[in-house]
Amino acid sequence: MSIKLVLADDHPFILFGLQQLFALEPDLNVVACCTTGEETLWCVREHQPDVAVLDIRMPGKDGLTVLREMRKEGLTTPVVILTAELNEDEVLEAVCHGARDVILKEMAPRALVNCIREVHAGEVWLMHSAFGTWLENHSTGRALKKIVRCQTERLEMARVLTAREAEIAHMIGRGLRNKEIGSRLFISEGTVKIHLHSIYNKLNLDNRLALALHVQRQALK
Repeated sequence: MSIKLVLADDHPFILFGLQQLFALEPDLNVVACCTTGEETLWCVREHQPDVAVLDIRMPGKDGLTVLREMRKEGLTTPVVILTAELNEDEVLEAVCHGARDVILKEMAPRALVNCIREVHAGEVWLMHSAFGTWLENHSTGRALKKIVRCQTERLEMARVLTAREAEIAHMIGRGLRNKEIGSRLFISEGTVKIHLHSIYNKLNLDNRLALALHVQRQALK
């Protein structure tokens, strides 16, 4: 089954180039091309694509605004941000709102194709892409990379844990004991232990201390 794509860029030439690029790939299917943020939101709602590729700067609602509104509406389409230049604040905001990668327009077309396939497969491709090289070569970028890594871990944690498990993990990060957690959640100590065992398994952690450090590192406490 092909990967449905919605493309958004305010430059028709870029859109045409992207269409031509993806037309060469049998597993990629462009279902809509958009030049404004408003049009992009409508197309994401209408087509429910597998991946949306958004230019970060568009007239009216830019890519970041579209991404924010998608999340507010509960639209879960994975997003790849396309940009001509990098801005640390914009990159961080994009990641915090769930963008799976940031691709520079100057990168090789194959990088974007590979990125889309990985993102569709459920990967957060950001830390493995050519963008990672840029981060390594800038002092501010290295600090951002650490934040991005923590954000990626936090999103993964939110994805694999149930709401109750996440609640208990937060409490462990604050240093609460099982009895206190049980009291606050109106459940038994034994139930807390069962939840903890499940959390350890899902996050591949060995013990309570490892979980507390994991949570604190992500600023979830």
